[in-house]
Amino acid sequence: MELEKFHYDNRIVRDFTFATIVWAIVAFLVGITIASQLFAPSLNANLEFLTFGRLRAIHTNAAIFAFVGNAIFAGVYYSLPRLLKTPMASKTLSKIHFWGWQLIILLAAVTLAMGLTSSKEYAELEWPIDILITLIWVVFGVNMFWTILKRRERHLYVAIWFYIATWVTVAVLHIVNNLEVPVGMWKSYSVFAGVQDALVQWWYGHNAVAFFLTTPVLGLMYYFVPKAVNRPVYSYRLSIIHFWALIFIYIWAGPHHLLYTSLPDWAQSLGTVFSIMLIAPSWGGMLNGLLTMRGAWDRVRDSAILKFFVVAITAYGMATLEGPLLSLKNVNAIAHFTDWIPAHVHVGTLGWNGFIIFGMIYYLIPKLYKTKLYSESLANTHFWIGTLGILFWAIPMYIAGFTQSLMWKQFDADGGLVYNFLDTVTEIMPFYIMRAIGGTLYLIGALLMVVNVWKTVATGKLEANEEAEAAPLPKEYKKHKGEYWHRWIERRPVQLLIFSTVVILIGGLVELVPTILSKGGVENHDYVKPYTALELEGRDLYIREGCNACHSQMVRPFRSEVVRYSTVSQEYSKASEFVYDHPFLWGSKRTGPDLHRIGERMPGASGAAWHYNHMWDPAATSPGSIMPRYPWLFSLSGNDATLDRSQTKAKLEAMQGLGVPYTDEYIENWEAEMDAQANEIAEMLNSDANIDGVGAEEEIVALIAYLQKLGTDISRDETATNE
Repeated sequence: MELEKFHYDNRIVRDFTFATIVWAIVAFLVGITIASQLFAPSLNANLEFLTFGRLRAIHTNAAIFAFVGNAIFAGVYYSLPRLLKTPMASKTLSKIHFWGWQLIILLAAVTLAMGLTSSKEYAELEWPIDILITLIWVVFGVNMFWTILKRRERHLYVAIWFYIATWVTVAVLHIVNNLEVPVGMWKSYSVFAGVQDALVQWWYGHNAVAFFLTTPVLGLMYYFVPKAVNRPVYSYRLSIIHFWALIFIYIWAGPHHLLYTSLPDWAQSLGTVFSIMLIAPSWGGMLNGLLTMRGAWDRVRDSAILKFFVVAITAYGMATLEGPLLSLKNVNAIAHFTDWIPAHVHVGTLGWNGFIIFGMIYYLIPKLYKTKLYSESLANTHFWIGTLGILFWAIPMYIAGFTQSLMWKQFDADGGLVYNFLDTVTEIMPFYIMRAIGGTLYLIGALLMVVNVWKTVATGKLEANEEAEAAPLPKEYKKHKGEYWHRWIERRPVQLLIFSTVVILIGGLVELVPTILSKGGVENHDYVKPYTALELEGRDLYIREGCNACHSQMVRPFRSEVVRYSTVSQEYSKASEFVYDHPFLWGSKRTGPDLHRIGERMPGASGAAWHYNHMWDPAATSPGSIMPRYPWLFSLSGNDATLDRSQTKAKLEAMQGLGVPYTDEYIENWEAEMDAQANEIAEMLNSDANIDGVGAEEEIVALIAYLQKLGTDISRDETATNE
């Protein structure tokens, strides 16, 4: 049979690879900055664009979607054509994908720095960018499936299964979690509220980790590890079990992020059960990757690429064992809201994702430029410095997490709490410093990679269109004797797509639909009052400043938390209290104390004055506080701190459309209602001997109104229960 000649497009691989390197440095730099801000608050510089609350979202988006995202696309555009023995279907679509993705990243950086955020973890971007993400994702999918359909290799290799499952699942997750009602060009409200929104968000959040940071990277593992050792994957049958079990089970595990919260118990239990089940397929994949390198262990000593791959796969195994263990309620009670969780996350991100990507880059660049790696020694140095960086990052945070949890729960002989919250903050400062050192080491390793890549590129020349040849795809397929049944699926990409979609939808439908239809299990919420116009604007300021990155709003049913955070009503958080929260703000980390009952703890004029002084200079009210100052909320700072009311009526109307019981009369008279409440708060503040000249129109007034509302609804109905 005559062979057909064609070319692989290496330019698009190069472009995504270079983008990966650039965004890696950006993500690591921002990460080191926010890590340093936690022990040196002065680094916030009293500038709204540089505060921890805004930079943290930039860091996570840069690490996930810019660094790892570009690496995934580089790996797919390199491996997919070679596995299918055909070029990518469209160079034009490839270019649109590349430049569209970089535009998304730039828009994300700018808007998040400006405080334009939906506040949802890993999905902070506002609705215009969400639409752009959808369009670019479709472009990528069309190009990928078009390429698959014009392939010269009938069977789809395991890496391609993971690429297909990634594409369809991310599409479903992105669309459902970003169902929102636009209010203006850069403002929207989630269509879900409270418990519903929390479940949808963590169904998305957990599976963003699963299907953006795991499944596509597993696809890269299944391609680049066998290539690097020049051996076939260890077990074909194990890869089948790994794939189908992983994508089916993963989608159920999201509720384990919400243990001991107001989420219905049945959903929490499902999340725990399926999380424990995840250990089996995850470790099956880890063993498949490590055992693929059997017979090549003697090469690991000298090969930086193999070192990166070994540690990456091991980190994958560690993270996917720890995650299920954290879903056990007795472990979660210790770890959740502490620095243990960032440690767990970064073992996966820095170890699994980062090291797989570094190994891939060291493999790709010499291939693309038809030369040898400039310095194997420099690559090995990168490996060791990067490994030390991970250890210096993670180990101190594990210790800090245990320290926080033990101090939070410690009672004295009289039944009182031994430590206030700030005591725990000052106790773990040395560990925060060590984390920043670890991040710096990791960055230094990446900079060594930049030098190595630069020198390698300088010694070679890009083979932009790599020549290849292969036999055309036979029109008919003859089944071989003894052929494994799964081959039938591998020969049919459309069926593989459909089956993958069905498998990932089952868990989502079982968990989400009952929760949404039952309104999160909430029945009685008559005692819960909607936010006033001023409180709603204050809540949006709270979201703008990223306060939920450090403060939770979920008092769990533990004695230590009720005593610490609910000093008046002595009540933990109830599902009904969040029924008007679009979006929910339960938080995922306590760098500062929980705020759900802050309104009943600090009422009236004295409470308003404390909030005013605390936002102006946190260290003055709480010596040792690491919270940044927010002078731009105050007119006395010389800034224009006037609250923007241009969208207030539209916000109220949007909330009314979502079921919040604002009357038409209230919406019509919103301005007078807002003025009355703002004037009342301003008068309370100005009555304080140490405060003077506060204007009712200042942003700080709206924020105080919101903070004083938090947790007060529970006192209106002492018999309310967590339905």
